[in-house]
Amino acid sequence: MNRSDIIVAIATPLGEGGIGVVRISGAGAIGLAEQLFQRKSQKPLQSHRVYFGTIIDPDTGEALDRALLIPFRASHSYTGEDVAELHCHGSPYLLRRVLALACRLGARPAEPGEFTLRAFLNGKLDLAQAEAVADLIRARSDAQLRSALALHEGRLSKQVQQLSDALLGVIATVEAHIDFSEEIGELDPQTLAPTIEGLIQQLETLLQGARAGRILREGARVAIVGRPNVGKSSLLNALLGEERAIVTDIPGTTRDTIEESFQIKGVPIVVLDTAGLRGSADVVEQIGIERARRAAEQADVILFVYDLSAPDDEADRRLLQSLPPETPKVLVGNKVDLCRPHPQPLSHGVGEGSPPSPTPWERGSGGEGVTVYISALTGYNLNALKQALLHALQLQRVGEETPALTHQRHIHAVQRAKEHLIQALESLHAGMPPDIVAVDLRGAWLALGEITGASVGEELVNRIFRDFCIGK
Repeated sequence: MNRSDIIVAIATPLGEGGIGVVRISGAGAIGLAEQLFQRKSQKPLQSHRVYFGTIIDPDTGEALDRALLIPFRASHSYTGEDVAELHCHGSPYLLRRVLALACRLGARPAEPGEFTLRAFLNGKLDLAQAEAVADLIRARSDAQLRSALALHEGRLSKQVQQLSDALLGVIATVEAHIDFSEEIGELDPQTLAPTIEGLIQQLETLLQGARAGRILREGARVAIVGRPNVGKSSLLNALLGEERAIVTDIPGTTRDTIEESFQIKGVPIVVLDTAGLRGSADVVEQIGIERARRAAEQADVILFVYDLSAPDDEADRRLLQSLPPETPKVLVGNKVDLCRPHPQPLSHGVGEGSPPSPTPWERGSGGEGVTVYISALTGYNLNALKQALLHALQLQRVGEETPALTHQRHIHAVQRAKEHLIQALESLHAGMPPDIVAVDLRGAWLALGEITGASVGEELVNRIFRDFCIGK
């Protein structure tokens, strides 16, 4: 694509609406818009002012719409170039007509994300902030919105810049010893090592919130798992607040995985109700059971449901121990409304009104986790269960703080920077020559630069903006 072209796109979603916006950017964009826009005054257009007039076909003089024109002069525009926005009535046909007229006058249709790409290339946004634009557009919850806004306002960029500046200071020290070792002496590992160790620790702190950040941005996958008739489908319905799954007393009612979405404190949750796990000769039920196990393997958290009113069952213990041990679990003691005075939960219960004197089951592999006693039928203790779920996702403080790392690309860059610094530290302690140490230090600096775009190739930039919507 030619970056000197004037580009044009419909910036509002397709479909009928009260307002539709056609955005034009590039050298000459405002002059082009003036050819489409007829107004009473002939005074020069001023930046960031709203003008009322009529959109016309410049060849025929035909009036198309009564509209507004807003010019933005470079470099005080979104893209850093001259930008003109035509605010029309939201007829898809009308907007396509205006788009075609702009193209006839010399503009070309914008590629996906090309307006934001030009903002990045013109220094209006760094790469992490540009990615946040897409996150803001796609936000579906308060938590996602807060996360995207923090990224767009430069929270991660500032942290990365501070780390990069500190790292440049270390690189400068090492390279000075490479070039001027006779004048300033040999490199002293004891002097440099604490600084590198401090940078490694800061990167590790960033990475500690990476899982929560990814979940916040993409949504958490939560699998409801347990034996038949323990109340998994009832729990799904209770969490959703609607009758989504069929509930009967017949074991094996749920034959397939049911996937639905809801939110807890603005955190998007994709919850999967699965078939009861048991031995079965029914071919269809066997397929559902296999899908249930796959759902458990792919989940961010497992809600393991068991029946508090039933006797202590070894089958529950074996099933729990068969689940992926590395996946966080919340153990859900259901049917508390039916339980005897001394139920047998899997571990100590939490939440208001827990049954008295619980006897914990032995914790086995994969059995670690907190148990919440609930009644899916009455809704008892559902709030405690939701809080336990956020805790298992490491998002219990959502709303108070937002993880800085939310994109997999950023996480990989920080991981590579940390690995380079660890290698540099090992080389330093091993007495390797300064130029060997400098290679990994520069590798760490380049990895961090990929986050903000300070050290990134055109291919990666194009791939990032290819996922944007047209008009942004």
